[in-house]
Amino acid sequence: MKNFITHYARKRYTSFIIITCIALILPFIRINGNHFFLFSFDHKKLDLFFISFSTQELYLMPFLLICLFLGIFFITTLGGRIWCAWSCPQTIFRVIFRDLIQTKLLKIRTSIANKQKNYEGKFIKKTLAVLIFYVLSLVAVSNFLWYFVPPEDFFAYIQSPGDHLLLMGILFVASFFLTIDVCFLAENFCIYVCPYARIQSVMFDTNTIQVIYDEHRGGKVFDGATKLYKKPPQGECIGCEACVAVCPTHIDIRRGMQLECINCLECADACSKVQNKFKRESLINWTSFEAVEKRQKVQYFRFRTIAYCIVLAVAVMILIFMGSKKEYMLLNINRSSELYHIEQKDGKTEVSNAYVFLFDNTDNKAHEYYFKVAIQGDENALSIVRPSKPFTLKAGAKSKQIVVLKTEKNLSKNKDQDTILPLKITAFALDENEKIKVERESIFVYPKNMQQD
Repeated sequence: MKNFITHYARKRYTSFIIITCIALILPFIRINGNHFFLFSFDHKKLDLFFISFSTQELYLMPFLLICLFLGIFFITTLGGRIWCAWSCPQTIFRVIFRDLIQTKLLKIRTSIANKQKNYEGKFIKKTLAVLIFYVLSLVAVSNFLWYFVPPEDFFAYIQSPGDHLLLMGILFVASFFLTIDVCFLAENFCIYVCPYARIQSVMFDTNTIQVIYDEHRGGKVFDGATKLYKKPPQGECIGCEACVAVCPTHIDIRRGMQLECINCLECADACSKVQNKFKRESLINWTSFEAVEKRQKVQYFRFRTIAYCIVLAVAVMILIFMGSKKEYMLLNINRSSELYHIEQKDGKTEVSNAYVFLFDNTDNKAHEYYFKVAIQGDENALSIVRPSKPFTLKAGAKSKQIVVLKTEKNLSKNKDQDTILPLKITAFALDENEKIKVERESIFVYPKNMQQD
């Protein structure tokens, strides 16, 4: 005999396990000392796809956010609230708390199949369930923080909590609110708080995959015009309401698409078990409205989904291209408040300008740095007084260098006012044969022609 029972719950649990393992393991994976994703305020850097970027290179963030939102739009248009049921941490935590801790471990609930019943009493067991989940919430919040505080630093910090009160405060307070959310607010968060529930319907069309009750087979149980329920008609729906009892958001899917539905498909599994006794498929399926009405397959590839795919692909390519332009050395240049300094030496007039160079080694290894300077039209006019020799910077380190440039030539072009000369500065890593280098522009100020004064 053919089995018509669906197993969406098993597939969702498998998805939860995979997502949880990835989320827990990914922060510990490093390539060349860089993480897959790390936005560290402490180290002032962004690790993205195992490439490290300084906070001065955050031009990637807009492209990253664009890709994120385009991905959300695409997934929602194609699969409805698939994120809510299959990937959302809120849903995963609720399954752990309600189905695993309360039902399987502590036996507070008698069955996963009935999520409508409130169990009175059992205060000690309920309190124990909350305490168990709070411990798990500490792990979950720590996992979240590892994407902002690298694990190697996190475990060192928590060994001296008195020196890191902000981190410890975030850890315990966030865990407390997560416990309140999951244990008490429950699915009301999805219904009343989550903004995604409010905007997702705008992105739906008749081909968007949803949890749909087949009125053609089961009969129309709910009259949308009168807002009244009817007795089960002469259709395949027997009125057992197994789909209602199992729903975590307490809705009747037979009423049609509702804001509260998170696409968990537990109603489809429940209906399939009942209909299997009659050798029939479930009346509730993961399909589209148009596919049900026209008795055809879901149209996954249509104008909206193809358009989102194209735009998303372009955004990802731009992100990859911009990421490939990473500079392994950054240099900021500021002039001192003194325009120039004049000194008479051995009968010659020396004019010097002072600058502040801020070097930033964004590579994952140490380099030895120096630089060259040149004035347009006369590359040998200037000499470097300070620093007199190259210097070394460790990986991720910064260094402020006081730079003094001087000239013995008369570079004045106007006897009545100072001459401003364009200055080209090329900084480079000596140990990389100048393969790592940056070019910057500044000015060199020469006083008005003193020989003519």
